[in-house]
Amino acid sequence: MSEKRKANYHTRQRDELTECLRSMAGGHITVNDVYRRLAEQGSRTGMTTVYRQLEKLVDEGLVNKYTIDASSPACFEYVGADAHAGQACFHCKCDKCGKLIHLHCHDLETIQAHLLAEHGFQMNPFRTVFYGLCEECRQA
Repeated sequence: MSEKRKANYHTRQRDELTECLRSMAGGHITVNDVYRRLAEQGSRTGMTTVYRQLEKLVDEGLVNKYTIDASSPACFEYVGADAHAGQACFHCKCDKCGKLIHLHCHDLETIQAHLLAEHGFQMNPFRTVFYGLCEECRQA
């Protein structure tokens, strides 16, 4: 018996969430960031709905989800239907302030290719995190 895929219902809350994500495209945001932004815009969308809708958008490929480490909340990035979904996406996390830096870097893609070709190791760029100090913390 084949399982039918549920239809994606476009509720007012989903539309508000999607528009909110579009307005923050290109950045990493947490569930709390989205919830606060929606509240600032007058939306009554609850935290549980934000969680549930973000996970649905991840499943649909419209949002990327990044889990950096056990002590950090998951980050989400709106990529839309034709954005950079599937491209290598690396992260740097500051050990001092916790800032997360999102980067696309062709040099790191070269390292990724080298690891696969020379060492048989396929790195997952969506989960690869470099730890160190951000520019602001280094200068402080």
